[in-house]
Amino acid sequence: MKDILSMLPEELAAEFREKGIPAFRAKQVSQWLAKGVTSFEEMRNLPADLRFRLGEEYSLYRPVVLRKQVSAKDGTIKYLWGLFDGNAVETVVMKYRYGNTVCISTQVGCRQGCAFCASTIGGLVRQMEPSEMLNEVLFSQLDSGEKISHIVLMGTGEPLDNFENVMRFLSLINHPEVFNLSLRHVSLSTCGLIERFPDLAERDLQLTLAVSLHAPDDETRSKLMPANRGRGVDALMGACRQYTEKTGRRVSFEYAMIDGVNDTSDHAKMLVKRAKEVGAHVNLIPLNHVEESRYHPSTQGHLKAFIKILEDSGVNVTVRRRLGGDIDASCGQLRRKFEKSREK
Repeated sequence: MKDILSMLPEELAAEFREKGIPAFRAKQVSQWLAKGVTSFEEMRNLPADLRFRLGEEYSLYRPVVLRKQVSAKDGTIKYLWGLFDGNAVETVVMKYRYGNTVCISTQVGCRQGCAFCASTIGGLVRQMEPSEMLNEVLFSQLDSGEKISHIVLMGTGEPLDNFENVMRFLSLINHPEVFNLSLRHVSLSTCGLIERFPDLAERDLQLTLAVSLHAPDDETRSKLMPANRGRGVDALMGACRQYTEKTGRRVSFEYAMIDGVNDTSDHAKMLVKRAKEVGAHVNLIPLNHVEESRYHPSTQGHLKAFIKILEDSGVNVTVRRRLGGDIDASCGQLRRKFEKSREK
């Protein structure tokens, strides 16, 4: 059966024409899908025979809330969604002054092996479909009652390792008849799969490319992020420069502050050089400790000293506000607990 929610409205209209179904029915179906209906029977303005036919020819799944946690501190909401095949992924809704941001997963599991991340424990299970990513947004909005204004692809998985499905998802959420969200309100995070940067740049999307750098030198970065091996920080910087030159969009560096690993003054000075090399904004992230990881967040003293070096050197730097610390809000933690409970 065909995944109807992964189809663009114009693709559905063309397919309906080929099947002899009036074109206006495709528009009606698209409107229902954008509302997050869970079955074709809910599409009440369609004839019964068409609803039956659609159910025979197309699949339409909704995610199931396996767990929902709401932070008592800041209102952050974390969902563990059950997918059609029994797998589960996490989505986080975060409240900011400018609106509500949803952080979505793009893969079930992850194969990148970053040493400080819970998402990669257990490896990659499978790629997520565009419809599943769209459902993370739609049903997070419907369940929370919070209007989603921004999307970050920073949950479980490496978006550029699921490139075509992620690109289709972006087309869906940007489509005026689906979610109608400007891609200027979207950030895509990557560990640095630079072979995909030209493909992304060629599409000339208005999103923000956030590079998970986490270390400015090969020795440290390769220990933390296996994806650096065979690529290297110099090559990554070159790819970032080319991306910016092609798109005119500034790249952001994500940098998790890890105690005694990447938070020394020498690391800060090297990061200054890297940021200036590509004109990047630096977003420092206080590390959320993962139970299975030996890494711990930097002390406040080290964080302040690190920031001062960057600011004194003229680097644009921000510190990500820690949200949802009381609900396992960092990537992969809730899913990992769920998987461990199923293993018992």
